[in-house]
Amino acid sequence: MTQVSSSLGAIPHRDRRRIGFGMFIGGVCVVCACIAIRYYWGAEPVSAEAPRPPLSRKASDTAKVPARRGAGAQKSRAESQPSSPGGGSAESRLKVVAMVNGQPISRQDLARECLRHYGKDVLERLVNKWLIAQACLRQNIAVTRVEVDAEIERMSKRFSLPVAQWLKMLKEERGIEPEQYANDIIWPTLALRKLAGDRTKVSREELLQEFETRYGEAVRVRLISFTDLDAAEKTRGEAVADPNNFGNLAKDRSEDVSASVKGLVQPIRKHASSRQIEHAAFTMRDGQVSPVMQVAGKYMIMKRECMLPASKVKFEQVASRMEEVVRERKMRTAAHEIFRELQDGVEMVNVLNDPLKRREMPGVAAIINGHKITIRELAEQCIKRHGKEVLEGTINHMLIEQACAKRKITIAEEEIDREIVRAASEGVKPKPDGSPDVETWLKLVTEQQGVSLDVYRSASVRPSLALKKLADGKVKVTEADIQKSYEATFGPRVRCRAIVLDDLRRAQQVWENARGNPTVEHFGKLAKQYSVEATSRALEGQIPPIKNHGGQPIIEKEAFNLANGELSGIIQLGQKYVILFCEGRTKPVSVDPATVRKELHRDIFEKKQRLAMAKYFRQLQKNASIDNFLAGSSRSPKKKGSGGMKSLPGVPTLRQVPGRG
Repeated sequence: MTQVSSSLGAIPHRDRRRIGFGMFIGGVCVVCACIAIRYYWGAEPVSAEAPRPPLSRKASDTAKVPARRGAGAQKSRAESQPSSPGGGSAESRLKVVAMVNGQPISRQDLARECLRHYGKDVLERLVNKWLIAQACLRQNIAVTRVEVDAEIERMSKRFSLPVAQWLKMLKEERGIEPEQYANDIIWPTLALRKLAGDRTKVSREELLQEFETRYGEAVRVRLISFTDLDAAEKTRGEAVADPNNFGNLAKDRSEDVSASVKGLVQPIRKHASSRQIEHAAFTMRDGQVSPVMQVAGKYMIMKRECMLPASKVKFEQVASRMEEVVRERKMRTAAHEIFRELQDGVEMVNVLNDPLKRREMPGVAAIINGHKITIRELAEQCIKRHGKEVLEGTINHMLIEQACAKRKITIAEEEIDREIVRAASEGVKPKPDGSPDVETWLKLVTEQQGVSLDVYRSASVRPSLALKKLADGKVKVTEADIQKSYEATFGPRVRCRAIVLDDLRRAQQVWENARGNPTVEHFGKLAKQYSVEATSRALEGQIPPIKNHGGQPIIEKEAFNLANGELSGIIQLGQKYVILFCEGRTKPVSVDPATVRKELHRDIFEKKQRLAMAKYFRQLQKNASIDNFLAGSSRSPKKKGSGGMKSLPGVPTLRQVPGRG
């Protein structure tokens, strides 16, 4: 989503929830249709690889993995990897993986960090992929390189890209090497597909149902969501008495984000939502209010607006694409079932996650049906999958630690405990006695960040505290800051509809059309027809009210200069063009500035503090000398006429790194 649409669609937060400071160690993205299946496997199996025969391929196809052609020819990607880690690549023989201001980071240091952050996850995926390989061997199932390359080509065509460009995009934008993509994503996907057999077959009935969901009739509705049954029943009575006021009731009382758009949600389609809601939507009359419905632990009332006609798309035009979508959905379900079946018959001893077993079996990560996975093997697989990103985080931590040492700043465990208590007091509801609910906060933040408590303390809280101390004294809150924050929080907001476009000529045409009939109904139809932003298109241009000092001054200035019913000019924001239609203003909230001054000051201070921390850290990076041998890059303080980060022409290559074994 673009900056324009995300800003226009942002919902004001009433809860002061600020989850974590995961500034340094990012997650690894997955790709396309393999996103759900990839959960089950990691790097190459430690042993017993599934059969991968040589591949016959056109020699001119340089975008694909080169096949083995004769005894002296280059091996395929799958075949060129050692069957066990630590067996020979230049990268795996690096003993020093980075230098930070002259201080080394060893491969052992990196392995330790990789295991802390990803050991449990990678071990689970290693085990699961090993199970796939063994199941394929038992059932005499083979996935050939021809099939792997054909699937890669199919995926690239699906996104209208040549294979070479598709692989390049995966590497640059997702950090997935072509070898990893072929072996760790495509091969297991095809293997599971074969193991699934008839489970992924798609019937005509399923295709017709999918067609009805995507292209059939839909119902436009408004919803109000409650956590309390009595409040739902009371509001329903008011809505039945005055259905035309349903939108205002939703704005004032709905307990989810739909309140900002007066309860208007995505149109209800068949076979795509709660059966209860779907049945009510398609059987009610226009303007009718539903009874209170209990859905997913909440109470809802719904008003039907109108029926939207079916699309004129013909079934034959989209049948093949729908079949692919349904098959992929069934494949995800089949993958879960297959893994449950495979795991039921395996004898697994997880040594890594058991402190007692770790002492009894040092150097062992797990035992599967008598087969040992060593800690060394697991560490190398963690480095292979996550080494570059973990190394970046380790470098960043070292920069902060060096700065703290230089200024004799220390972080005690008690300070980390206090910071966690402070975060819990702002992030979650307090306990019944009013004390911070630290347990709930830690459960929430570790699950959302996908890390252990130890990693959260050391990789998030500790560096954040260190940066706060390093940036101390650089934050000042002025009276002007407090006044702007007060206006943004409690001042009037402009209710607008918006059309977002990505072409100036089209924007001019739409603007002329809107000017010819400047009504909210006509503008909504134009938004539904032309807006390139999905939310404003689905909601006929409705967006949350625009507040002053909200972060997009160009939009705000234009909105606050509009009168009720007035059309804005074309507003250019980057590569997007926005047209606004004003529906009036909200009333300011009557709050004495003195009563909220302390809260506003704290909020502003924390925001400015985060900016100061980020600025200080950028300066640390700018002034650092960093040689990252794993990534093959070097960075040094900029001098006049010189650059910063670069590849390593003057720094040892992976084959020349000091300490190479």
